[in-house]
Amino acid sequence: MSRLGKMPNWQRTFVICGMMACSITGLLYLLGHEFHLQRSVLGSHSILTAHGIAAMLATLALGSILPFHLKAGFKSKRQWWSGFSQLGFLAALLISGALLYYGPEEIRDAAVDTHWIVGLLFFLIFLLHTFSKFRNNKLRS
Repeated sequence: MSRLGKMPNWQRTFVICGMMACSITGLLYLLGHEFHLQRSVLGSHSILTAHGIAAMLATLALGSILPFHLKAGFKSKRQWWSGFSQLGFLAALLISGALLYYGPEEIRDAAVDTHWIVGLLFFLIFLLHTFSKFRNNKLRS
């Protein structure tokens, strides 16, 4: 690891796969359950279960980068907007996800809406943050 904030390959793969799996399963469930596209398949309990398991892996991935990558990114002053917005969105997703299961019934609809809107925003920022490295390398070449 020669660059500040650069993750080892195993960790980068773990983070990308964990976040992508969580985002994709969440998107599939959103399409099936909220937008009624192939509801019997995409809105099924098995997709929701896969999303829950992927969310646990994504949380582990987030924990693996917090002590090193976040500190290095803060010191480098690069990609602050995408890094810190991801952190904020992930906090909102963890809280809204917990409220979906453990919160009062009166706020469930608001928690559902918050969770999927923030989830879509997170996914877009995650893609930009993750793959901007490739775009920057192409511009330098």
